[in-house]
Amino acid sequence: MRLIKVLIVDDSALVRQTFKSLLESDPEITVIATARDPFVAAEKISKVKPDVITLDLVMPKMDGLTFLQKLMKQVPIPVVVISNQTKSGADQALKALEYGAVDVISKPNISTDVLLEESRVILIDKVKSAYFAGKKTKAEDKEIHKTARTHERPSFQNYYPGKNLVIALGASTGGTEAIREFLQSLPAAMPPILIVQHMPEKFTASFAKRLNELCSLNVKEAEANEEILPNTVYVAPGNYHMSVAHLNGKNYIRVLKGELVNRHRPSVNVLFNSVATQFGRNAIGIIMTGMGDDGATGMRTMYDKGAWTIAQDKDSCVVFGMPQKAIKSKGVSEVLPLNEIAPTLLDFLNTK
Repeated sequence: MRLIKVLIVDDSALVRQTFKSLLESDPEITVIATARDPFVAAEKISKVKPDVITLDLVMPKMDGLTFLQKLMKQVPIPVVVISNQTKSGADQALKALEYGAVDVISKPNISTDVLLEESRVILIDKVKSAYFAGKKTKAEDKEIHKTARTHERPSFQNYYPGKNLVIALGASTGGTEAIREFLQSLPAAMPPILIVQHMPEKFTASFAKRLNELCSLNVKEAEANEEILPNTVYVAPGNYHMSVAHLNGKNYIRVLKGELVNRHRPSVNVLFNSVATQFGRNAIGIIMTGMGDDGATGMRTMYDKGAWTIAQDKDSCVVFGMPQKAIKSKGVSEVLPLNEIAPTLLDFLNTK
């Protein structure tokens, strides 16, 4: 593939140099230009025509959100927003996603070699995801839907709150809006829903709060050792893996730091594998838009245990990578457009 051309927009010379070094450690990426503020960035964009922009939100002369809005109206280049790990920074990052940014990442942690390497992996992953957002897949992938496996739909009819049933959902690039649309289509009475969305630490709390304001269900950031209850959506906390445990007849949330899994923390595979072990066929797995293969093996494990599994289709995905890998792993029961996932789920549960 040709090199992915990146423009770095940040008022800190140190950050610009650090980002350049991290990104260019990948042979498929080149930093074609840097800019200290949005005005310089606008000049550079017209000259170098970058494929992806990394954009700091706090800058002199013009803030990042204002620049992003102008950019999306004039030259809609894929943007990865770089934000501070604060509540205000997280709130701004969510607004940036609403304004058209492809993804969000916290500023790299360079305090230790281990954290620096994790930051490098995540930054490169986000930039590549942004680049492939909206790109057409290869011609041989056009028949991908035909590779989905099928087994008899499980009978989850007449769902009631005491039934031991759980829904596990994983998403990445484009997932914040996909998850919002999905949850807003659901009623207040549902089995517990466990969500892994690839987001930085502290950002998931703001994401969950925003969803809670918009949805009928109770949405919260998951906490360690809390009981899993019906009518509640649990969002995995950024920078922590989320799994489930069963003790004395009750189900609980587990959160742990651990290493990156499939280049992510939280990882969809960690959640799906745990749900497969603890719930078996009493589970529904959903994988949505995102780049990479996180969730593919975990969804296959859920499928093999008898769970019903759904993948978002290519046309409604921002990036078809994760659903595509899950389908190719032969762990998907059904492939659906985003707007059909909730109605299909409600048919399963007979909650209409």
